[in-house]
Amino acid sequence: MTDSSKRTLDDALAIMRDLRARDAWDKAQTHESLRPYLNEEAHELDDALRSGDDHAMRSELGDVLLQVLFHAIIAEERGAFDVNDVAGSLVEKMTKRHPWLYGNATEREPWEQMKSKQRETLAEGLPAGLPALHRAHRLQERAAGVGFDWPDVRGPADKVREELAEVEAEITKHGAQFETHGVPSADPRHAALESELGDLLFAVVNLCRKAGTHPSLALDKANAKFQARFEAIEKLAAARGIDVKAAGLEALDKLWDEVKASER
Repeated sequence: MTDSSKRTLDDALAIMRDLRARDAWDKAQTHESLRPYLNEEAHELDDALRSGDDHAMRSELGDVLLQVLFHAIIAEERGAFDVNDVAGSLVEKMTKRHPWLYGNATEREPWEQMKSKQRETLAEGLPAGLPALHRAHRLQERAAGVGFDWPDVRGPADKVREELAEVEAEITKHGAQFETHGVPSADPRHAALESELGDLLFAVVNLCRKAGTHPSLALDKANAKFQARFEAIEKLAAARGIDVKAAGLEALDKLWDEVKASER
């Protein structure tokens, strides 16, 4: 088997052009038909990055590169642009984004501050399908780029407390049934609570941003931690003959504390 490390980007381009010429499936693809695959490959690469598995990373980066080259070659066939134009666009962007290294600037300028000079509106250029958590983070970054920001982390921390108090007030206003069972989405009260909870989430995202943590990564780690702990509860319960579904909150909470203590 040929050592893949000896291959080059030119080899990758050559095989993609050959596939476009001689393979029926590859030849039939368009920019539109490839959209789902790019999304899937990006998620698979994200999984590999999360795992820290270098072999998986290399493989998944190759799959993402395939998508980049695929689109570049289709565009080349249309006479729109080619892979060199794509590379040129990258170099041009990186050069403009680092004028203190490749231009006449003497001091580093924050990226969002530079970009704000080129935008007409706050959300200009943000993809419509951007996940809500990341979109909140980007909107806040952009607002901060034009000076709409707290000087330190205490401001957003106070805002979180303020928004939480408003959520609690909205819940309390509607009594015990509301507190215990929630409220159906068709109920007019649902919209008011949803609005307050949205404000709370937005404030937490801003706290993450100001503290130097991306909310998506923080939540991803929290999800993994919760999953690992609850699966440990399930194993512990099974070993002791406890039915998790019938155990109740008090028993499960004791198991939860036991699992947490074992992590120390």
